[in-house]
Amino acid sequence: MARLIYHGHSTFTLETADGTRLVIDPFFDENPRTDLTVAEVEADYILCTHGHSDHFADAIPLARRTGARLISTFEIVSFAETRGVENAHAMHIGGGFDFPFGRVKMTPALHGGQVAGDDTGAFTTVPGGFLVHVDGKTVYHAGDTALLTDMQLLKGAVDVALLPIGDNFTMGPADAVRAVEFIEPEVVVPIHYDTWEIIRQDAQAFREAVGARARVEVMAPGDSYDV
Repeated sequence: MARLIYHGHSTFTLETADGTRLVIDPFFDENPRTDLTVAEVEADYILCTHGHSDHFADAIPLARRTGARLISTFEIVSFAETRGVENAHAMHIGGGFDFPFGRVKMTPALHGGQVAGDDTGAFTTVPGGFLVHVDGKTVYHAGDTALLTDMQLLKGAVDVALLPIGDNFTMGPADAVRAVEFIEPEVVVPIHYDTWEIIRQDAQAFREAVGARARVEVMAPGDSYDV
């Protein structure tokens, strides 16, 4: 059985039954929702949905220190390689790959494409999300995104959906409820909210709005959930 560990904002560790650690959107040192520093985190794989600093800031130092394989878009991987990351796997939207721990597929997201640290703009890329198939379950990390009708294509294929509800930079609670209707996951975990005042939201109100459509697990930083 895999386990999700929440680190606040959109950052998770997904630990598989055999102990493989996947860190998704590593944001630790500047993350006001966690006391963890990137120096304390262990990883075997690092998955980055896009290049904004609140999802990518600690990917390169974590990859260099641990030797974890970085999985992201071709452009983000190419940029990381110019910064000394030697173990990486480039993907792109719609593509999937079978890794030793399970299968990863990149999904569309509607957001910005700037890569933090790239002063030239040469590595600007499209954002994405991830479908991660591990231990017989499927976890969908939507990344930073607006509501997409493409989410309807995921209907019935997702066990746990990690969906942003913060509004302003991503879809807000009302659109996230529509996303739940599109996807029909068993479990929803709200993410990308309460990190700063501008994305302050009431997760319990979101749970009530979802109602019987899915079970909503409101996770605090440090909480874990068995997938």
